[in-house]
Amino acid sequence: MSYVVTARKWRPQKFSEVVGQQHITKTLVNAINKNRIAHAFIFAGPRGVGKTTTARILAKSLNCLNQQSGEPCNECEMCTAFNTSQSLDIIEIDGASNRRIEEIRTLRESVKYAPTKGQFKVYIIDEVHMLTPESFNALLKTLEEPPEHTIFIFATTDIHKVPLTIISRCQRFDFRRIEIKEIKALLKKIADAENIKIDDQSLTIVAKKADGALRDAQSLFDQVISFCGDNIEAEILTKMLNLIDEEVYFTISDSILNKKFEEAFNVTSRIYDNGWNFIDFIDGLVEHFRNIMTVVIRKDTELVESAEIFAERYVNYKDKFSEGDLLRILAFLNKSQYELKTSRNQKLYIEIALTHLIGLEKSSTITELVTKLGTSGGSKINVYSPNEAEKKKPEITKANTNSEFRNTKQTKNQNLETQFKKSKSESLDTQNLIQVENEKSTIPIVSLNDIDSKWKTFVEQVQADKPLKLGSIFQHIKLINIERDNLKIVLDHPEDKSIIESEKEYFAKKTKDIFGKILQFEFSGTNGKDKTEIVPIEEVVQKPKSISEEPPLIQAIIKELGGREIK
Repeated sequence: MSYVVTARKWRPQKFSEVVGQQHITKTLVNAINKNRIAHAFIFAGPRGVGKTTTARILAKSLNCLNQQSGEPCNECEMCTAFNTSQSLDIIEIDGASNRRIEEIRTLRESVKYAPTKGQFKVYIIDEVHMLTPESFNALLKTLEEPPEHTIFIFATTDIHKVPLTIISRCQRFDFRRIEIKEIKALLKKIADAENIKIDDQSLTIVAKKADGALRDAQSLFDQVISFCGDNIEAEILTKMLNLIDEEVYFTISDSILNKKFEEAFNVTSRIYDNGWNFIDFIDGLVEHFRNIMTVVIRKDTELVESAEIFAERYVNYKDKFSEGDLLRILAFLNKSQYELKTSRNQKLYIEIALTHLIGLEKSSTITELVTKLGTSGGSKINVYSPNEAEKKKPEITKANTNSEFRNTKQTKNQNLETQFKKSKSESLDTQNLIQVENEKSTIPIVSLNDIDSKWKTFVEQVQADKPLKLGSIFQHIKLINIERDNLKIVLDHPEDKSIIESEKEYFAKKTKDIFGKILQFEFSGTNGKDKTEIVPIEEVVQKPKSISEEPPLIQAIIKELGGREIK
C-alpha cells in the first residue's frame, strides 16, 4: 500500500519538529547533552499531542551513533534500523494488550540481557495505565533499580490511573493541548508541500474541530482532501462536516443591538432545517460572545479564536457592547446551556431564549448616569472615587485637649474669623451669618444623640476659653433638646441669658468647630422659677422609669436634690 496517512507521513523525526511541546523537548535535549539520563520516564497528556512520538525520538537519540546536540541524525545504522522497525534494542509494548502479570514477568526477564548494538535497551510502554494492579506491583522493583543499560519510557492519557508508586520512580512530563495557531501553521505547511490550496477559514475550522489534538487535525485534514480535492473552500467544508455557519452568530449579536426580534425565529428555523445540533449552537454562541468580550476589554483580536475574516468583524463590536452587558449575556447563555439539555422541545426553548436575549436592555453604571445628568442639566456634578470622596469629606474629630482641638481646626477658625470680620464691616447681623454658614455646611446634625456626644467637649472648652465670664454659668447649664439650629438650654439664673447673648459671635464660631454647624441657644426658663418640669437630656435618651415607681427616699432625692439614677 503506497498511500500513507498524513499523521504517519509527517510524524516528527527530531525534537525540533515536535509541535507545541517545547518545554519538554528542551529538557530532554539538555539531559542528553549533559549525560543526565534518568532510568524511567512517564509522559502524560491528552490524545494526539506527541507522547509516543517524543518517546520514539528519545529512544532513537539515546542509541544514535552520530548524535548532534541531543538530536538523532536519522542516517546512522541505529537510526535507520529503528525507522524501518528492525531495531532489537528499542522495544515498543502496547499496555492494553500486554496488561497481565505474565507479560510483565517476561519483561522482567528480558531486561537482564544487554542491548545488541546500541548503548541502551529502551522499553516504550504505551497506554501504561491499562496494566493490572498485579502487573504494576510486579514491575516496581525492576523499575526502581533496573540494569544500567535499560531505560523505561511510559506513555498514558490517564495519569490518575497510574499508581503513585510507579510515578514516584519516574521523571514525569505533562504534555499540553496544542494551540489553534500552531495547528494551523503546521497544516498550512503540509498543504503547501502537498500542493493543496486551502484558505484560512478552512484551516480554522479543522484546527478548532481537532480540540488541541494534532493527530485528530491531520486525520480530519485527510478526510477533507478526499471530499474537496486539491482546492478546499470553507463553504464546502462547512457542508461536509455539517458545521453551523458562523454568520448565524453575528446575526444574533446584530439583532441584540438593533432589537430585531424576528431574527430569533429565522435563526431557529435555519438551525432546524439544516439539521444542526441546538446544543452545538448554544456552545458556539457562548464562544462568539466570549470573543466579543475579549475585543471589548483588550481592544484587539489577539485572543480571538476565529478566522481572520471574522476577527476583523469582531473589532466593530468593541464600542457597541459594555462589559456589564456581555457578562449578563454570558450568564444567561450559561444557564441556557444547562436547561437546554433537559428540555423536551429544544426548538421552542431556543426561540424563547433568543427572544429574551434580544430583549435585554443596555445597562449603565451609576457613574455614567450621574455624568449624563451633569452634562444634560448644565451644572457640573463631581463624581469621586471612594478614596477621593474620603479626602473631600469634611473631617470631624472629638478633641481631648484644647491644644489638640485648635491644631486640627486652625485653618477653619481662621476662615471663619475672616468671614465674621467681613460680615461686621458690612453691617450684617449674626442671624444672617448663621443662615449663610449653615447653608454651606455639609454635615447636618441629625439627632439628639449626636449633640449629646459632643456637648461635654463643648462645655469644657467654653469654660477653658472664658473661665471668668462663662465658667460658672456653664457649670450648671443643662441641655434638654435641639430643634433645627437651636439648642434648648436651662439656666440657673435669668441674668445669665444676657451674658450668653453678648457672646453670640464666640458661640457661633465654637458651635461650628465642635458640632460642624453654627447653632443658637434657645432658653427654656430657669431651674428656680420655671414651673415646667425640665427633663435632662440624659433622661430623654435613656428613658428611665417613672418617679412614682421609686421608693419615697429616692423620690425625695430626685425632687429636692435633683438626683438621677446612673446605669
